[in-house]
Amino acid sequence: MVVSTTMPRPKAVLFDWDNTLIDSWPCIHKAMNAALKAMDHPAWTFEETRARVGLSMRDAFPGLFGDRWEVARDVFYTAFRESHLDMLVPLDGAQIMLETLAERGIYLGVVSNKTGDFLREEADALGWTGLFGALVGAGDAMRDKPAPDPVLMALEPARMAPGPEVWFVGDTQVDLMCAKASGCTAILLRPAPPAPGEFIECPLTHHLSGCLDFIGLLPKG
Repeated sequence: MVVSTTMPRPKAVLFDWDNTLIDSWPCIHKAMNAALKAMDHPAWTFEETRARVGLSMRDAFPGLFGDRWEVARDVFYTAFRESHLDMLVPLDGAQIMLETLAERGIYLGVVSNKTGDFLREEADALGWTGLFGALVGAGDAMRDKPAPDPVLMALEPARMAPGPEVWFVGDTQVDLMCAKASGCTAILLRPAPPAPGEFIECPLTHHLSGCLDFIGLLPKG
C-alpha cells in the first residue's frame, strides 16, 4: 500500500526493533503477565498486550502500577531476562533486508523502547550488531520514543541530522510519532495496512507488509 510516492533517497534508515525486525510478542506477553500477576492485576490476553504495549517502561509503568511501578518493573525484567534470548526470532527477510541496505552504504541504526541492555544483547545474539552504527534503547537517551532524543543519539555516529533523508521504520503509532517529532520519513512495516483514520495525527509516507518488500522500495541506481 503506497501512501505517498514522494520518497527521498535515504542516507540513513532507523528501525524499531520489537516486531519490526524480530518477533518478540510472546516473550513480552509472558513477562507482562508476570508483572501484572505480581501486582494483583488481571492478566492480559495476547491481543491486549499487542494493543497496549508501545511506550517505554519508564513512561508506561507509573500510569499502570502507580508508586509500585518499580516493583513491577523488576518482576518484568526477571521474567524477560529468563527467556528473551531463547525466544528470539527474526522476522522473515529481516537479515537479508539489513545486509542489503548495509551493502548499499546506507547508515543503519535502531531506536527502540526496549531496555538498551536487552536490545544490544539480542543484536549480539543474532550477529547483527556490526550492521548498525548505533543501537539506542529505552533509558539510553534523556527521553524515550516518541520523543526525538533517541533519534538524535542514533544518528550521532554518522554526524547526521534528522530529516526526510532519514527513514524511520516501525510497526506502531509510537514509531510514527517519533518520526514526525524528529522530521524523518515515516514508514510503517507490518502485515496489516493502516485502518481508516488510524494514523491521522502522525501520517506515514509508505506502508510495507514485510521486510523483503522494503528492498523494492529503495530508489534504483
